[in-house]
Amino acid sequence: MKLNIKNETGRLRSVVLGQPNSMGGIPTLEDSYDAKSYYTIEHNMYPKEADIISEMNAFEAVLKKYDVEVFRPDIIQDYNQVFARDVAFVIDDKMIISNVIADRADEQEAYKTVYEKVKWRDIINLPETAHIEGGDVIVWNDFIFIGTCFSEDYRSYKTARTNEYAIEILKEYFPKKRIIDLELKKNDRIPYEGILHLDCTFNPIGKDKCIIYKDGFVDESDYNLIIDIFGEENCFHVTAEEMFEMFPNIFSISPEVVVSDKAFTRMNNHLRDVWGMTVEEIPYREISKMGGLLRCSTMPLVRE
Repeated sequence: MKLNIKNETGRLRSVVLGQPNSMGGIPTLEDSYDAKSYYTIEHNMYPKEADIISEMNAFEAVLKKYDVEVFRPDIIQDYNQVFARDVAFVIDDKMIISNVIADRADEQEAYKTVYEKVKWRDIINLPETAHIEGGDVIVWNDFIFIGTCFSEDYRSYKTARTNEYAIEILKEYFPKKRIIDLELKKNDRIPYEGILHLDCTFNPIGKDKCIIYKDGFVDESDYNLIIDIFGEENCFHVTAEEMFEMFPNIFSISPEVVVSDKAFTRMNNHLRDVWGMTVEEIPYREISKMGGLLRCSTMPLVRE
């Protein structure tokens, strides 16, 4: 397979979609590794496997409707494998294998059949201390936006997934890209006060537009930089409640077509009526209870 990911919205040809089967039981609060899961476990709202399977089947059906080749990871018994985005990610024609947090390390084994389709020389394995996950990496033509945590308390946050060392290594591998690090607010237990990954607060769509949540960034200057790059008129701003519901984390099949949660009425109407996009609406409320949504569920491999 010849990998090709230049941006977030080019016409999608091949993608890995996460695996909802055999998720195991409800985690304990201590075993949860993101604030949204912590919140839903605490409030007895954690989703059932049957509902997650139903939602992911709806997503796969939309992808196949647009003739997208869909791969799935192998099933690991009693293990949450819904969020494919973080296991590995593609920039240009290279696949970077993530160093995910220890709680998710076993997921790598399930992607062997995917890795085998890629030339070994096109796979980048990072040093063990370079931590990064695909949800923090947004490829946008000449830019790579990377969400991170520079706090001295980095190691104390389960939601701090990408460190400075990993960013420095990506700069070496992609010297012609303009790599912009964006520090995200972190909180392991209160989902309104922290951002798990960059794509939970910022996501480009179309050819020149984006969805953004202003208060997800530690420094307002990072938010202002994104606004300068895209232009105020090309930015859809979400509220704190909409960020909690995962509005930014929709998924592009092409510049004209996005897959979104059917519950996102205000945003979906804007994308259709103001920006002229086709919005494929599916139910994804249950999966959102685990701290991710549509972009998180995918690992794009080839876009035109």
